[in-house]
Amino acid sequence: MTDRYILYHHALCPFSRTVRLILREKGLAYALITELPWKPSEALLKHNPLGDLPVLVEPAEHALCIPQAIYEYLNEVKPTPNLLGETLLGRAEIRRLIGLFDTFFYRDVMRPLLDERLVKSLTTGADPDSRRIRIARDNLKKYLTYINWLTERRSYLGGRHLSLADLCIAAHLSVLDYFGEIPWENYTDLKIWYAKIKSRPSFSALLQDRIAGIIPSESYTNLDF
Repeated sequence: MTDRYILYHHALCPFSRTVRLILREKGLAYALITELPWKPSEALLKHNPLGDLPVLVEPAEHALCIPQAIYEYLNEVKPTPNLLGETLLGRAEIRRLIGLFDTFFYRDVMRPLLDERLVKSLTTGADPDSRRIRIARDNLKKYLTYINWLTERRSYLGGRHLSLADLCIAAHLSVLDYFGEIPWENYTDLKIWYAKIKSRPSFSALLQDRIAGIIPSESYTNLDF
């Protein structure tokens, strides 16, 4: 038994990034074990036979899987700051936004772009599928337009206060920003919101992540992008 959490993660896994942000916002000590999503280790499979990331091993050595379950577990382990909202409707809205991005955005945008721009580069070396990338980028515009609309109307995505929704969606966007996939100049309010989240101390470790052979975009670490 240890006094800290162990997170099996990959630097550009958006779900892993969300968990890292929550751990930092909660002030919980943790250590990282890097995994390759396409080639899970024996240690990862021991904790999660499906091999999906992230996996969080808590101090009593119980392993937690499924991103949303981990998010809410950590919010309850240390209730302050509360990242899930104070009201029934507020919590429902935060969960809706997390579901939208962790499920549909990941399916429509994140997974195809990661497959084509990251996984192929690091495994087979095959050329990216330009058609798949084009479809993902078209889908991205729709989601960015929606989030920009929300940021015009709310201080934070879930309402007046920072929430799990902000951390989750910022984690997804940070991966795309690594690859230079987001035309920030087209989404003024979204850019202002992201700069606010990106400037938080919890975000600093994410901005130091690098993948060998893949250089991040100029805006990735720039807080005044």
